[in-house]
Amino acid sequence: MAISTRAVFVATIVICSVLAVCDGEILFSTLKKALEVKADHKAGVLMAGEDILTFKWSLNTTVSAGADSGYKSVKLQLCYAPISQKDRAWRKTEDHLKKDKTCQFKIVTVPYKSSNNNYTWTIKRDIPTATYFVRAYVLNANGEEIGYGQNTDDKKVNNLFSIQAISGRHATLDICSIVFSVFSVVALFAFFYMEKRKAKAGK
Repeated sequence: MAISTRAVFVATIVICSVLAVCDGEILFSTLKKALEVKADHKAGVLMAGEDILTFKWSLNTTVSAGADSGYKSVKLQLCYAPISQKDRAWRKTEDHLKKDKTCQFKIVTVPYKSSNNNYTWTIKRDIPTATYFVRAYVLNANGEEIGYGQNTDDKKVNNLFSIQAISGRHATLDICSIVFSVFSVVALFAFFYMEKRKAKAGK
């Protein structure tokens, strides 16, 4: 009896899904929006290594009472906004969290509380220039993601913030460079002056 192409396709999808679950793959699309998250910061572009962000989060009001009994910790991560992912495969969003490259920067992991949560973070010096949002993952006792929340909407276009990376040059180095240049010029004039005096003294 012949097996239809449709049946083979459906069976393949089912098998792949089962294998993904067995391999510990967690799909972002299956996570509940369990948290409400906010990010407070100064207006304008933020500077890496200098400026701070304050994150606040709480249990989503749509979550029923007692549904958070399995929530053990919360992991905050800095994530690329779509505008900073375009044409950059190394920042690509994937539904499989192990393959997802949206949120590459861990901020902190703390024990779960349903309310009155806040964390102030100084932007790390190695954060690249880009537009970002923050996402909080709810973890169970095994450290697996079982819920999330973020400070932006589902399309990731609102409440974003921009960070400017450090230039790689340090103000102290610039000052030393200027001082050295001035010293070199002065030393050169002094050398010619001394040579001229010696020449006159020799006559």
